Amino acid sequence: MTTSTQTAGRAARRDFGLLWAGQSLSLFGDQFMTLALPLLAVTVLGATPAQAALLPFAMFLPFLPLGLPAGAIVDRLPRRAVMLVCDGVQVVAFGAIWVTAVTGVLSFPLLFALVLVSGCAVVFFQVAYTSYLPGLFPDPGELHTGNTRLALSESTAKAVGPMAAGPLIGLLGVAGALLANTVSFAASLVTLFAIRHREAPPAVTARERGWVRRDVAAGLRFALRHPVLEPVIACGTVYVLFLSMVETSLVLYCRNVLGLSPQWIGIVVGAAAAGYPIGNLASAFLIRRLGSPRALMLAATVSVAGIVAMPALGAAHGIVGAAGLVIGSIVHCVGEGAFSPISLTLRQTQTPPELLGRVSAVQRFQLWGAVALGALLASAATALAGLEATVWIGALGTILCLPALLRRGIRAAVLPRTV
Repeated sequence: MTTSTQTAGRAARRDFGLLWAGQSLSLFGDQFMTLALPLLAVTVLGATPAQAALLPFAMFLPFLPLGLPAGAIVDRLPRRAVMLVCDGVQVVAFGAIWVTAVTGVLSFPLLFALVLVSGCAVVFFQVAYTSYLPGLFPDPGELHTGNTRLALSESTAKAVGPMAAGPLIGLLGVAGALLANTVSFAASLVTLFAIRHREAPPAVTARERGWVRRDVAAGLRFALRHPVLEPVIACGTVYVLFLSMVETSLVLYCRNVLGLSPQWIGIVVGAAAAGYPIGNLASAFLIRRLGSPRALMLAATVSVAGIVAMPALGAAHGIVGAAGLVIGSIVHCVGEGAFSPISLTLRQTQTPPELLGRVSAVQRFQLWGAVALGALLASAATALAGLEATVWIGALGTILCLPALLRRGIRAAVLPRTV
């Protein structure tokens, strides 16, 4: 190995460490919002549970109109610069929520609008973020290791964040959680500024009339015609649509149906996420032993089984129901924790570098757009049938993701050939 190669490797690891640290803090702050936003809406602003379910809808709604154009735009811009601007917008949006909540001028329409602004920033950040790492780590093995570490941070945040948020909300109120999230975005902004890696400038192409539409179409054609990526994206879309019904309702389900306090809600939601790190760490082993297609099928099956078990075991209500909810959720999180880095690495290695942003945008448009629609369905189902029925509908609906996955290239790789 040459000296220049060693130096480049050290620089890449340093920059990844900064990216990893900043995103870990930001993800931790995001989990505070999992508890804080619905509790803020219901306990401070006097919103109904159905109205509170509209807040995740506001966060993910921008993926529907902006998701696909964002990929075309990001592929023509420096991705680090896009991430910096988006983190700045997040600081302003959540800082405004905190200030207006503390001063008593926050209303539900204003909260909805600020969450919507934050969602617009999330669209562009996520497209740039998932397309940035292959520039740091061209080697597929190092790329999967980086994806696994980032997924592990997300998993740890999902486990620890709600457990920390519960006592913080109990001590300082929801305003404390809002401030913590604002600070976490500011920390992410600082780490992004400190990254030294600069991407090769995007190829200069004339921005003739209709270039966004043509670029978006190129990304769609590649993703939806790919024999492996298309079933994976379809599976994720169906899965997330129904899972978001469960997750949107979960905090208020714990509060209203199981009768838990904010501290216990944080413990239940956080403990349930303990399965994510197990799945993250198992993902590389599953790829080596089974190959990516079979590993994805196994992970999806485990995840769905856990989700269906959540309302079944939670039906006991009270502490017993909460314990059953945690058990089912841990199983679900093990499956999802393995599926996420495997599918991300597969997409990054199967996609040409010049299409990474657009293919990532197709995936984010479908998956995160499904979150918005799932939250809207959860709001309607909660208003019509109640929280418990909504969780059941979402859980059973996730089963439909399995036939969506077992098609085309995935089916050919998973099922043995017959003579």
